[in-house]
Amino acid sequence: MSGKTLTRADLSEAVYREVGLSRNESATLVESILRHVSDALVAGETVKISSFGTFSVREKGERIGRNPKTGEEVPIEPRRVLVFRASHILKDRMNEEVDA
Repeated sequence: MSGKTLTRADLSEAVYREVGLSRNESATLVESILRHVSDALVAGETVKISSFGTFSVREKGERIGRNPKTGEEVPIEPRRVLVFRASHILKDRMNEEVDA
């Protein structure tokens, strides 16, 4: 693991290099895509990106948790969580890197 984080700026730079749009147009395109994905998730839609994976929102109900320091029971409010399920193609690519 290299520990590097891929950022919006990295994505914009990759679009700039690969597609040939200007840096400004590349940044706008990346922002637009991320906005569409996040808007769909907020609306409760599933986002499937072929050969990459599926993002979805899952509803988690209220439950009782426990403070690990004190042992005190604490109610945990219901909430929505983001779930990502990698495609088998992405999983295979990740495991090829480990095996190599």
